[in-house]
Amino acid sequence: MSQPIVTAIASFGMSGTVFQGPSLKIFPEKYKIHKILERTKNSSSQRYPEATIVRSYDEILNDPTVELVLVNTPDFLHFEMAKQAIEAGKHVVVEKPFTKTSEEARELIALAKKKGVLLTVYQSKRLDNGFLTLQKILEDKMLGRVVEYEAHYDRYRNYIQEGSWKEDGDERTGVLFNLGSHIVDQTLVLFGIPKGVTAHLNVLRTGGRTTDNFDIRLHYDKFSAILRCSYLVREMGPQYIVHGTEGSFVKMATDPQEEMLKLHHLPNEPQWGEDKPEDWGTLNTTVNGLHFHGKIETIPGDLAGFYAKLHGTIREGKELFVKPEEALTVIRILEACLESNRLKQTVPFAAE
Repeated sequence: MSQPIVTAIASFGMSGTVFQGPSLKIFPEKYKIHKILERTKNSSSQRYPEATIVRSYDEILNDPTVELVLVNTPDFLHFEMAKQAIEAGKHVVVEKPFTKTSEEARELIALAKKKGVLLTVYQSKRLDNGFLTLQKILEDKMLGRVVEYEAHYDRYRNYIQEGSWKEDGDERTGVLFNLGSHIVDQTLVLFGIPKGVTAHLNVLRTGGRTTDNFDIRLHYDKFSAILRCSYLVREMGPQYIVHGTEGSFVKMATDPQEEMLKLHHLPNEPQWGEDKPEDWGTLNTTVNGLHFHGKIETIPGDLAGFYAKLHGTIREGKELFVKPEEALTVIRILEACLESNRLKQTVPFAAE
């Protein structure tokens, strides 16, 4: 049996508390949480007493025993902190969005290759239960040829959280890069690289200073993927609406994992990531000449699977789940959204 990967967490805000820490904790044979950076607090001590709290990033970078660094800090710190960790010879997981610019992403990818370390991005929404279910439906061609795809990532937050870095900054600070990175990544997983991008970006909240609403169209040969997000949706609609030549799939409820993690549940508990039957999606289609119309059971979500897969890559050389080049494409599409919104027109897009 291989030794656990000695791991350091570069921040203990929401990402470290809700997502990273619990996913690592359930794999003690795979990961050793060795150091956690908290500059003034000791919030992690009760839940992760095995870890040493450090007050500076240098205490992580200069520790030769640390193999893996989780850069889960505010977006504007991703590039510099990931770069420092790579230069120190560490494997790196960067929280989404990967970087603020595609130039920064390319630089990190090149540096990681030069240093011979692994670089990946925490695109966790690939492991949501609704997305896993939809992915299976499309892989099995249960809808025929897809003619329309619509995904929503909505919230209700009608206030401005003063003092939060997410409420101030440049055009890359709002929901486009924060939440848009998730549903753009999901769309790329399902359909590949689009031929064009059309985006409308808005600030709808009273007193808002960063983008809190978007409508994106990723254009493919025979259909467009519609991606929407808003902070002013109090009554949630469908999460996914997919129409094909043979049928349709509609999924209402969102994945329950994040809320369970916020309540300090661990992702190895029974029935983890499962939907209640009333939250299953509706499938209305014809498969092999047989018509089906009804609820279809949701595949359980598995956020912790990101780290199970990562262990397999680092220790066994298995394929990387989220390749940095894929995360670069996400950033390039988000940049195309900014350009489209400025020009008020569709902009072409292609693989590099």
